Amino acid sequence: MPTRLQFWFDPASTYAYLSAMRIEAMAARRGVEVEWRPFLLGPIFKTQGWDTSPFNVYPAKGRYMVRDIERIAAARGLPPFRLPDPFPARSIKAARLALLAADQEYIAPFMRTLFQKAFADGRDISDGDVLRECLRAAGVPEVDALFAAADGPPVKDRLRRETEHALGSGIFGAPTFIAPDGELFWGDDRLEQAIGWSATV
Repeated sequence: MPTRLQFWFDPASTYAYLSAMRIEAMAARRGVEVEWRPFLLGPIFKTQGWDTSPFNVYPAKGRYMVRDIERIAAARGLPPFRLPDPFPARSIKAARLALLAADQEYIAPFMRTLFQKAFADGRDISDGDVLRECLRAAGVPEVDALFAAADGPPVKDRLRRETEHALGSGIFGAPTFIAPDGELFWGDDRLEQAIGWSATV
């Protein structure tokens, strides 16, 4: 049975975008299975005293982030990076849909499409039309039914529990990777190490 690496992400996270576009192929080469775990960064940030992304709290850090991802995207052959407006996007509906897409094993193509819409096309991922486009592009069946289910109490409670679990696990940002033995790695620049660690435990 393949080793499972947890990939914790918020759909509005810029650096999670970079990881999402490469994690499956990289993990497969080491015999590691990826478990996509959507959660919300907003409640995590509030515990640190922020009411928005730290890239907005510290403008110099935000400007550096944009240039950093522009360089990385170019080096990896990704489309030119675009920071969507507003940033960060309200990602709660996208995260709920990701949970439902995971149940049907469509989460990887859905999230890759969604991240591209956000950070290559600069689209607002809180927009219902954008979310539906992403679901259809990922091949998700019965899009309207899934979209309606995302507003139901079971999914709302599930996302809340996932976010609480993330906080309880020591997660403070995205992307975060948790190996099978509980070892935590934070940031796209730690993806290789997280996969390598997971392959050997």
